[in-house]
Amino acid sequence: MLEPMRNLGAEFGDIDIYLFDQLLRGRITPGMRAVDAGCGAGRNLVYLFREGYDVCAADADPVAVEAVRRLAAELAPRLPAANFRVEPIETMSFADGCAQLVISSAVLHFARDAAHFDRMLGGTWRLLRPDGLFFCRLASSIGMADRMRPVGNGRFILPDGTERYLVDEARLMAKTKELGGELIDPIKTTIVQGQRCMTTWVMKK
Repeated sequence: MLEPMRNLGAEFGDIDIYLFDQLLRGRITPGMRAVDAGCGAGRNLVYLFREGYDVCAADADPVAVEAVRRLAAELAPRLPAANFRVEPIETMSFADGCAQLVISSAVLHFARDAAHFDRMLGGTWRLLRPDGLFFCRLASSIGMADRMRPVGNGRFILPDGTERYLVDEARLMAKTKELGGELIDPIKTTIVQGQRCMTTWVMKK
């Protein structure tokens, strides 16, 4: 007799498929301390909560952080509400080197300019302990640079009509070297039907 199909949505939530890939490859393991920098409403945290990870998160939006606190209260009531903080990622109050996993999903492309991008990235990276995993997804111009309209300060109008701060491969490689990181996957970019590009950047510290 066939077993009932598992409810993957309930188990994993709306997790980023490329973060799910890191789970499948055994790079994210139970017991790790994780920080979601720019967590939104917690789409990437459902599985981590369910599986007993030591999770912290921050977002500048108080409504989003309150949603994460409710989610944690339901799925991981052992975690204190103080783990989930309303603060910009460039000035998060978590200690340096506090995490074995840092998630930055669809956050850095909201930088106002290059200096702001560097502050956001630096504020996120400093949380990672040596040998920790940095998982980042962000908008880029990779593969569609000729379709992005510059509006100044490193920001562009995308074909989908949104405005984002965009990086290219050279910028990501330069930042990897500057941070002292090590790519553990090639930089991968998904082009979404000619409308935008989303790049996955995965490093070890």
